[in-house]
Amino acid sequence: MLAPTPPMGWNSWNTFGGDINEDVVRQTADAFLDAGLRDAGYEYVVIDDCWSLRERGADGRIVADPDKFPSGMKALADYVHAKGLKFGMYSCVGTQTCAGYPGSFANEELDAQTFAEWGVDFLKYDYCYKPAGTDGKALYRRMGQALRQTGRPILYSMCNWGQDEPWKWAASCGAHMWRTTGDIVDSWKSIQDIGFGQAGLECYAGPNRWNDPDMLVVGLYGKGNVGFAGGCTDAEYRTHFGLWCLLASPLMIGCDVRSMSPFVQDLLTAREAIAVNQDPLGVQARRIGDAWLHGEVWAKPLADGSVAAGLFNRTDRESRLVPLPWESLGLHDRRQAVVRDLWAQEDVGVFRGSYVGKVEPHDCALVKVTPIT
Repeated sequence: MLAPTPPMGWNSWNTFGGDINEDVVRQTADAFLDAGLRDAGYEYVVIDDCWSLRERGADGRIVADPDKFPSGMKALADYVHAKGLKFGMYSCVGTQTCAGYPGSFANEELDAQTFAEWGVDFLKYDYCYKPAGTDGKALYRRMGQALRQTGRPILYSMCNWGQDEPWKWAASCGAHMWRTTGDIVDSWKSIQDIGFGQAGLECYAGPNRWNDPDMLVVGLYGKGNVGFAGGCTDAEYRTHFGLWCLLASPLMIGCDVRSMSPFVQDLLTAREAIAVNQDPLGVQARRIGDAWLHGEVWAKPLADGSVAAGLFNRTDRESRLVPLPWESLGLHDRRQAVVRDLWAQEDVGVFRGSYVGKVEPHDCALVKVTPIT
């Protein structure tokens, strides 16, 4: 099983877009160790679009751009692997990638073999330039089969932007994760629309089959390839990360990890929040209740019998007291339970029947409720 828990890593697109190169990837791999990301569980270093030449080679193979990647992809993969990390790449079901580079249509087996020979461990497979009249499901299945035939374990990340309800069929194509929506951008509206829009998809997620609400924009602050929407506050990034952890979403960092602020580094390596995401039970959180004026509660059962819950305040100006009654968590309403603040990594206290958290605008309280036996 390649993805018993949600995959964790980094993808080049949100910050670098088409300006990706070998030096950035090597330095990013170095930063995984220096910033404690590898120790926190992040393992995939993934190159997105714009890595190849505009035309295939004479042998039909896709060719890495020698100006951007002078050492070649095999050497780059070896460098990443030597750091104890895994190496990921990008292609597309169509004749071209979204940025106009060669896609894998009609070359699935050749490209899969090329990726395997390079030492690729992860493939993000996009949906642009699909030829008219072709079946997207069949094209995704074709690449899934091609990856399996290589004999190399390659995690298959399907990116068709939620079209045709992929949560119902993507796993049958060999995918380990699949996008549920269009692309995220660095804005509070985008985080809300995508993250809180995952309600109802929880029954389709589990070990080796994960709903993917897209990569993280934590730490962009309005910069980079998807920063054009204006950026977010620290509170909004905390809500973003907390919600993605509860959703058992893949955690793919999108910021430049070589230059993270202390807040961003601490947030992305918040061990108790990540433990919720990586819980082996593999349950995606569900929305269990609304509180006054957009206060919102999402909860996720954990393997040790406790429950993780996010208390969200989506209002713009005022703090809110967001209630968390035990009965909404499936616990007896008179039972005592320990409530732990997962951001502060400390116990708040023992409560009977319910807990009420004070949450600032656009922020998130992330707690763990453990019944006392």
